[in-house]
Amino acid sequence: MINVLLTDDHALVRTGIRRLLEDSGQIRIIDEAESGEECIEKARQLNPDVILMDVNMPGMGGLEASRRILLHDPEQKIIILTVHAEQNYPKRLLEIGARGYLTKECRLDEMLLAIRKVHEGGSYIEPKIAQKLALSMLPGNDSNLMDRLSQREFQVLLMVAHGLSNTEISKKLCLSPKTISTYRSRLMEKLEAGNEFDLVRIAVEYGLVDFAQNTSGE
Repeated sequence: MINVLLTDDHALVRTGIRRLLEDSGQIRIIDEAESGEECIEKARQLNPDVILMDVNMPGMGGLEASRRILLHDPEQKIIILTVHAEQNYPKRLLEIGARGYLTKECRLDEMLLAIRKVHEGGSYIEPKIAQKLALSMLPGNDSNLMDRLSQREFQVLLMVAHGLSNTEISKKLCLSPKTISTYRSRLMEKLEAGNEFDLVRIAVEYGLVDFAQNTSGE
């Protein structure tokens, strides 16, 4: 039996995934978390075999939560489960040490396969995501603006796109508001954005945030 910590900010999604995985007879959901902050705390308390981590959550989000968990325990096995198939998220998360990447459209048998492979020490990337990653790395493919950003700049962009202020971002990332302001300026320059609305628009265009979610305030 593989012990899994399930992290997603939507209770209905967690309930559905828990039921499917536990009905398989191969997985035990030892606990749930509804935020990156809660996942960090429970990961340290419970030491799960595998963490299923949503990326696009309010607050810290899955990217920063994964980075902090892996900084504390590089051997922790994290599989990203998200609505985003674009190559920007998987590339960033694989760089910090995530072991797997699945979209929420994947089949149950594929999720079970990914959990087993990661638990055994391997990795798993959903085929359509792996293909996009491979294409993005071909010589001459320099069309991705996100490749201009550092890991920290990318994190700040995500939080800006979710409507967080400099003060809120500084608290989430444990940096000073002045440092966050500097990152915002770098983002404007590197992404050739004229204002904050342009930053949000670019984030939406690259699939980093859902426009409906961003405008709904959820």
